[in-house]
Amino acid sequence: MTNWAARLFAKVMDKRLKPLGMSCGQMPVFFALSARPALSQKQLAEAAATEQPTMAATLKRMQRDGLLVKRPNPQDGRSALYSLSPKALERSGEIRAAVDEINAAALSSLEEGERATFLATMAKVVGTLEDRLAGED
Repeated sequence: MTNWAARLFAKVMDKRLKPLGMSCGQMPVFFALSARPALSQKQLAEAAATEQPTMAATLKRMQRDGLLVKRPNPQDGRSALYSLSPKALERSGEIRAAVDEINAAALSSLEEGERATFLATMAKVVGTLEDRLAGED
């Protein structure tokens, strides 16, 4: 059920974000770079809990679409730092509003107490899975 809900959520989110030039798969990068203005591919992959090749493809698409700026990392010449482009920053309010709208719609059939319980339960599930992954290293 979780996987099914996630796939449906992604489809609805993609439909809403498409006119803004974004996709659901780009949201972890968008929100990570909203919180910290410049991150490496490795840091972004960790933040998004994705593999390096997946993150490389996401960054390449976002760069192609004018959503990211890539520049050399002054602390490590072997890596680059990514930042949101002026275009992405200009759209950030609309993007956040779209995400908030879809999140609210997804939870709209739940009563307030059910929402809090659902979100707390999902946070526990995520924490458990993150701990399990960390234990495999």
